[in-house]
Amino acid sequence: ELMIMDSIIFSLSSTAHYSPSPPPFTTSILAGKHHPSSTSILSLKSSSDYPEKPTTSTSLRRPTTNKPPDTTTHSQNLEFSKNPLKLLLNSPPNTSPPPSLTNKLWLSNKLSPPPPPHPLLAPSEGDGSDLDILDVEEMQKSSEFREKGKVFIGNLPIWVKKKELTEFFRQFGPIKNVILIKGHHETEMNKGFGFVIYGGSTAEKAAMKAVEFDGVEFHGRVLTVKLDDGRRMKAKTEERRRWVEGEDDVEYRSKWHEEREGSRNDFRKVLDTEPENWQAVVQAFERIKKPSRKEFGLMVNYYGRRGDMHRARETFEKMRARGIEPTVHVYTNLIHAYAVARDMEEALSCVRRMKDEGIEMSLVTHSILVDGFAKLGNIEAAERWFKEAKERHPTLNAIIYGSIIYANCQTCNMDRAEELVREMEEEGIDAPIDIYHIMMDGYTSIGNEDKCLIVFDRLKECGFTPSVVSYGCLMNLYIKVGKVSKAFEVSEMMKLAGIKHNMKTYSMLINGFINLKDWANAFAIFEDVIRDGLKPDVVLYNNIIRAFCGMGNIDRAVRIVEEMKKERHRPTSRTFMPIIHAFAKAGEIRKALDVFDMMRRSGCIPTVQTFNALILGLVEKRQMEKAVEVLDEMLLAGIRPNERTYTTIMDGYASLGDTGKAFEYFSRIKDEGLELDIYTYEALLKACCKSGRMQSALAVTKEMSAKNIPRNTYVYNILIDGWARRGDVWEAADLMQQMRQEGVQPDIHTYTSFVNACCKAGDMQKATNTILEMKRVGVKPNVKTYTTLIHGWARASLPERALKCFEEMKRSGLKPDKAVYHCLMTSLLSRATVAEYYIIEGIHRVCEEMVESGLTVDMGTAVHWSRCLRKIERTGGDLTEALQKTFPPDWNSHRNLNAASNNTGNTEGSDNDDYDDDPFHETDSDDDTNAPAL
Repeated sequence: ELMIMDSIIFSLSSTAHYSPSPPPFTTSILAGKHHPSSTSILSLKSSSDYPEKPTTSTSLRRPTTNKPPDTTTHSQNLEFSKNPLKLLLNSPPNTSPPPSLTNKLWLSNKLSPPPPPHPLLAPSEGDGSDLDILDVEEMQKSSEFREKGKVFIGNLPIWVKKKELTEFFRQFGPIKNVILIKGHHETEMNKGFGFVIYGGSTAEKAAMKAVEFDGVEFHGRVLTVKLDDGRRMKAKTEERRRWVEGEDDVEYRSKWHEEREGSRNDFRKVLDTEPENWQAVVQAFERIKKPSRKEFGLMVNYYGRRGDMHRARETFEKMRARGIEPTVHVYTNLIHAYAVARDMEEALSCVRRMKDEGIEMSLVTHSILVDGFAKLGNIEAAERWFKEAKERHPTLNAIIYGSIIYANCQTCNMDRAEELVREMEEEGIDAPIDIYHIMMDGYTSIGNEDKCLIVFDRLKECGFTPSVVSYGCLMNLYIKVGKVSKAFEVSEMMKLAGIKHNMKTYSMLINGFINLKDWANAFAIFEDVIRDGLKPDVVLYNNIIRAFCGMGNIDRAVRIVEEMKKERHRPTSRTFMPIIHAFAKAGEIRKALDVFDMMRRSGCIPTVQTFNALILGLVEKRQMEKAVEVLDEMLLAGIRPNERTYTTIMDGYASLGDTGKAFEYFSRIKDEGLELDIYTYEALLKACCKSGRMQSALAVTKEMSAKNIPRNTYVYNILIDGWARRGDVWEAADLMQQMRQEGVQPDIHTYTSFVNACCKAGDMQKATNTILEMKRVGVKPNVKTYTTLIHGWARASLPERALKCFEEMKRSGLKPDKAVYHCLMTSLLSRATVAEYYIIEGIHRVCEEMVESGLTVDMGTAVHWSRCLRKIERTGGDLTEALQKTFPPDWNSHRNLNAASNNTGNTEGSDNDDYDDDPFHETDSDDDTNAPAL
């Protein structure tokens, strides 16, 4: 009877599962809106989040208790019309109680005892059936742990690989997995046995067919083929039970196993406690005598988080060399390593290799790909992988939605981002706090203050507590739109909420004050950093160096670099860029090159941005020959110039009016396949308008329209200024009308250029009306605007109107500069001989103001004004005495006077030419604030 029962039990398919070791990583699922602790869109966990893989104990023995078995647990799972076990025990049919979950839920065995056995199955005393019932109990418990479709293969050749075994057993049905048990010391060889797991709906039938071939010859060996008896899962379940009950006496098969398990535990402990100490992590991993797939996966994941894709790939290949086949989890860790290192080409090659090996991508894999392409700004690739994830996975999570929303926010496609948020909520996925931060950052990028504040208010309504990141998003918004005072108010509000600043928020405030050139507040924030006990990082040091360079204290900026080195902070190329640019802009090329060499000695490899900073400083000093020499040195260093490099040089030649050179470098941008952006076309337009080639400028604007590059305020300012130089007020007025039609708002530079066009054309009435329009729309005229208008009245020979405009400028709170005094005085002197007494009085008043302000004119202007004085006072007088106080100190020197007399004709002519060409009038096209960024 026992033999019959054995054959029946081993021929039945089981319903239990054999599960491999847990995966080496998982994602943090952000599914609820009340989960504010989440801080990243995708996070990979360490091995401590999983239960320890138990070691199979060989001390498990047949139970010796006389407790009757519960044979009803799996009676419903048997697929035969009659249950042989019931026939052997003489049990009537259809009298078994309903199945109980107590034998399946191991925790419930501890919380509540199982129900008593059925009375029909209870043994009677002295009937001699104790042994039979114990055997049945053992078989029932063994069958509970069996896995459908799993077949044991024994007596295998030790050299055989998975491929050969798969090819042989594939004839019985589709194979889900093949497991070869490796040797402890010979990892290239197997131990002579393994398992074949069939998949699909025919898994059990395929396993039964394979068992029929027990004893078949395979590569010279007679194979043992039989159904899995669930022994491994049973041992693991028993060990887990002992662990729950507090029995820590784990029995190892050998001393080698005990040492290996200890080294594995040490490795996981180091990963959890010292992740920043990579040397300790590597040493702990190398101490494991025989790492399993789990340890290899954890190591690949560790390198991936650090962005060390090369060592991650090396570890991955070592695992394969040991004969351990990678799973989807290990592949995902490797793909994550490439994504962190921004090498998405290699990440895609891993994906292709996964597909070739028949490994299906998980949702985590798709999330990593979407996030990787999002950080590179490749929105098309991110959308493509997101679409594939939706097609392959029935449900998505907040992580992958956060990645694709981030990708659209990075490209300022907020309509698509809003659509994705709506889609996520319709699918029942609550947005975590990270989604709110991503949306706030996206609205900050497009300058939409209202919607950013709506998201911030909604964040609080949903039960989230604003964090330092939330307030940081608001501060970043106000700093980018130029409202630094409001950013400071948010900073104070954050302090009242009990949230401390971090280095990022302090850096934002310092950067905002530096952009306003408010050096005092910038350094005050830096003092707050020190007072709060925070140690400045590289970013904060870089901002302070920018501040010193901006206020002209370049030597102090160099000392800050030395202080950084003492604090063990490694300077970056961004550290040296403002210093190099400041020295070059100040004309101290030798010092700029010395700082360039210092950067190289500090271990910073010069980048294209570093060379751009040096070229920009030279261009601003109009030293174009040296700028071109730096460009040649850049090419010799093997650094390819980018669009900004050529645009900066084009801008320099445009300022000189050299249209030919500007078009030459424009052609080089096209020939080298670089992107033509708005800054490139602005430099080209500036060259055309500066040289008066307005037809060429129109051709450039047509090319911009063909490439769908919209014209902004800066482009319109250049064009209006070009027509203003030619005195064509009608073309300038037409451009003003086009701006309004296209929704481009004129700024102070636009109005100043149009006033200049009106003055050049002699239409002072239109110029006056433009000033009134400016005040009506809320644009306050500046010194350049009034200077242009004074110059217009002077050209119209109406010095009294020029004097009236001068008084109006002072009443508006503006301080006249040297150009205003030059223009006004020249106008008054030209009409002093024929005008009334108030002109002479105006000259005296202007002279007194110039003396009080400490202003002196150059020698050419002094000679020109002295010639006008001779016509008014031939023998000298009060007017001559008052005016000569503004002349250079060496005016009375005979040598300078004789030199000036010899060049009277040239001086006067050049002076008049300069006066006609508005040497004092600087339009926005020469404004540093509108220069393209490095």
